[in-house]
Amino acid sequence: MKILHINTVDTSGGAARAAYRLHRALLNAHVDSQMLVRSKNSDDYTVIQSAQNKLDKVLNIVRPVIDEFLLNNYPNRNKTLFSPAYAPFSNIAKRVEELNPDVVHLHWICGSYFPIEDLLKIKKPLVWSLHDNWAFTGGCHIKWECEKYTDSCGQCPRLGSGIENDLSRKVFLRKQSVFNQLPNLKIIGLSNWVSECIKRSLLLKSKEVITLPNTLNTDLYSPVDKTLARTLLNLPLNKKLVMFGAMNATSDINKGFNQLLEALNQLTDDIELVVFGSSQPEQALPFKQHVHYLGHLYDDPSLRLVYSAADVMVVPSLQENLSNAIMESLACQTPVVAFDVGGNQDLILHKKNGYLAKSIDVTDLANGMNWVLAHENPSYLANNAREHVVGNFSCNIVVPKYIDLYQTMLKHR
Repeated sequence: MKILHINTVDTSGGAARAAYRLHRALLNAHVDSQMLVRSKNSDDYTVIQSAQNKLDKVLNIVRPVIDEFLLNNYPNRNKTLFSPAYAPFSNIAKRVEELNPDVVHLHWICGSYFPIEDLLKIKKPLVWSLHDNWAFTGGCHIKWECEKYTDSCGQCPRLGSGIENDLSRKVFLRKQSVFNQLPNLKIIGLSNWVSECIKRSLLLKSKEVITLPNTLNTDLYSPVDKTLARTLLNLPLNKKLVMFGAMNATSDINKGFNQLLEALNQLTDDIELVVFGSSQPEQALPFKQHVHYLGHLYDDPSLRLVYSAADVMVVPSLQENLSNAIMESLACQTPVVAFDVGGNQDLILHKKNGYLAKSIDVTDLANGMNWVLAHENPSYLANNAREHVVGNFSCNIVVPKYIDLYQTMLKHR
């Protein structure tokens, strides 16, 4: 059985890391797995770039320009990512045919990788893991409060559009045409929340939807002695430490940076903040607590060390599907505080391994951090945190379910 995972990149970004982890876990389970990407960051020989020649590389540069040209007609659009997936001249179907897998597993395929119509050219069984909302919307990746995807999109709030027949409606209709011609396309919802969204969407509600999470190597992500972790990272041994992952935090409004800042202002000064994913800025951010900036961390051992050093991790995102950061932190026995949004309920068991604050309630987010930091039995939260991840998301639990899915698809092809 040969599986081909398709993702825009291999290791950069949450969806890419999740897809790559599944790919490597399948290899460890003796499944023939490869990954096909537009942009390759790793030196892994099992990851293959789709571009084969200079023309392919030039087209990889041109396609984003074409998609951006379409978006320029909407000067009032907000910063939420929107992908038209229109730009043509992709070689994706040709590369799939050359690699000749038994099953093609789609992941995050945006960033002008190939037009949605190219799915019709792939003559292999297709399964698609939805890492965000894009597949069932008219182009936005984060729907937030908008429910237009249940009908037809149009007059898109993300585009700042007042026109019904706008770009979101046109993308929606293109997807509808493609998906209607893919009756056997299987959809994986990575969280219970996104599966429910899929089942309510006009575009995908007729497809078979399987709720199946990302997986995590819980041997790699396991706790390090807190004192040792702090010593190695040059962090204080006698302070309560709140951790925050700040990759694109100030530019991506979904990261909830403003909500975090407001919540931290409600905490005492003796708590200190640990920030990874960002170096210390030239102009200090207005945190009232002392901040330790750890910079960008790219490797799993470093992340494991950081998670283990903190007393609590805070993830103030306004929407999450199945957060890698939350899963990783819990696996390292560090409780997590987050808003009760999206798929966070799948990971955080309220007041058992962390705290689910009321949706976008800044005061309750602060209450959650205080509750964890003042807990009379921290080991109770820590043990529950790791136990939940090991029992529900570790490779030996999740990977056999993916293998069963692939085998079922081959039996019924």
